[in-house]
Amino acid sequence: MVTETIIVIPARYRSTRFPGKPLAPLRGADGAERSLIRRSWDAAMAVPGVARVVVATDDQRIADHVRGFGGTALMTSPGWRNGTERCAEVAESLALDPKRAIVINLQGDAPLTPPWFVTALIEALDQDRSFEVATPVLKCDATALAQFRADRRAGRVGGTTAVFESAGRALYFSKEVIPYSDGDPAHPVFHHVGVYAYRPSALADYMTWRPGPLEAAEGLEQLRFLENGARLRCVVVEGDGRPFWEVNNPPDIARVEQVLASLGMP
Repeated sequence: MVTETIIVIPARYRSTRFPGKPLAPLRGADGAERSLIRRSWDAAMAVPGVARVVVATDDQRIADHVRGFGGTALMTSPGWRNGTERCAEVAESLALDPKRAIVINLQGDAPLTPPWFVTALIEALDQDRSFEVATPVLKCDATALAQFRADRRAGRVGGTTAVFESAGRALYFSKEVIPYSDGDPAHPVFHHVGVYAYRPSALADYMTWRPGPLEAAEGLEQLRFLENGARLRCVVVEGDGRPFWEVNNPPDIARVEQVLASLGMP
């Protein structure tokens, strides 16, 4: 049984596609601007039953900004290649119970993440201990699928898609639109939502593995689990009418602001 849940929000300043992204301002429905990392923090704080929320960063500007709005920031090694490695450092420093704790990696570029996406992951790991990691997937509607295809046509790397077994075990993740779909509802595409729930042991194992060729080709950290035979569960979640998109590139700011306005989120 899960007894402690920690949310870690990895954040780095030096993004190839969008330098300084965590500090980028987003305008809400009330016209006020709040940084991307602040909005992601607010999303984490909305998850019920969480023991602690921390931003893990290697950049003093981000740490100072987070502390300035009352959040908690931990400085982590500048040598990490992705957010999972950053989460592993935080998990080790907190000396969590390996059998009962869950570490949530809530991406700092996903402020539209609903709290029920996170609780679904916690429940999934609580119910089936054969899985070491869980991550949510959202069935693409016509709008989301069109956005994926528009990004690819424009040469932009946007969101990630996932394919998985009937029992939920992940088969592959890609920045391409997979599987091939001609728009037939019988061939759905699932948007991978960039949130992960890990057992502490999974994070410890992750740090012993070298990045494999698939992780290097796609630039997707979760493929290291698959390349090493770890059981990663895709949990199908429902948006309940709430559009979801991450801030991957500068044009995504306007997309997310439109959603904030449509939902009346300040």
